[in-house]
Amino acid sequence: MRLLILCSALIAAACGSKISAENFARIQNGMTQKEVVAVLGEPTETSSVSIGGLSGGMATWKDGSTVISVQFVNDKVQAKQLSREAPQPK
Repeated sequence: MRLLILCSALIAAACGSKISAENFARIQNGMTQKEVVAVLGEPTETSSVSIGGLSGGMATWKDGSTVISVQFVNDKVQAKQLSREAPQPK
């Protein structure tokens, strides 16, 4: 019975969204994009640009009204933002 409860709890935790304030706090300047994807999963949207010896980009993760945006320069986190979008009127 205990094993069944433990398995159910693990499955429920795995199904939860990775787009959360807790995971946002885990993202630190200097992390690689691969490290960020390991925390948040694959981004919803990405963009990139390369100029001279610099490359940069933005990745965005969305889940419901929660949006996490991370800016990368040369594959390292330079800035991040967490926002909650207002619900759209129906």
